[in-house]
Amino acid sequence: MTNIHESFRLNTQPNTVQNNNKGILGKDDFLKILITQLQNQDPSNPMDDREFIAQMAQFSSLEQMTNMNQAIQKFVSLQSSQNLVQHSELIGKKVQWKREVPIDEYRSTTEYVENVVTSVKLETDGQLRLQLDDGRWISNEQLVQVSKAGQK
Repeated sequence: MTNIHESFRLNTQPNTVQNNNKGILGKDDFLKILITQLQNQDPSNPMDDREFIAQMAQFSSLEQMTNMNQAIQKFVSLQSSQNLVQHSELIGKKVQWKREVPIDEYRSTTEYVENVVTSVKLETDGQLRLQLDDGRWISNEQLVQVSKAGQK
């Protein structure tokens, strides 16, 4: 008779961790399934070696993808904070920026405006915003030129 370890039994109690994953299986879940398969296989018809090796390769690939995803997320987070620090050097500088001004419902023109940067912030969506001396917030993508505040 095959014994099933308690951690592999189907849990009928709600689990907050599973609810947060929204049905996505992780590497720990995959390993539990594999171990359960091995423990419950039919002794007269064991799992084929090739099938076992293929599942182990899938597990290894899943683990590597998970590690790579974590590394990329750390990199993106670091880049966002570095961008904020780099753009903070614009505080007190005169910038020329562009904006689209509608002429009528079919046409618009590009207007170039100069202001001094007073603040920089990183939005929750990752977008960098610059506050100008007139209180207006613009995107860093609108910048055209940067110069010292006292220069023309």
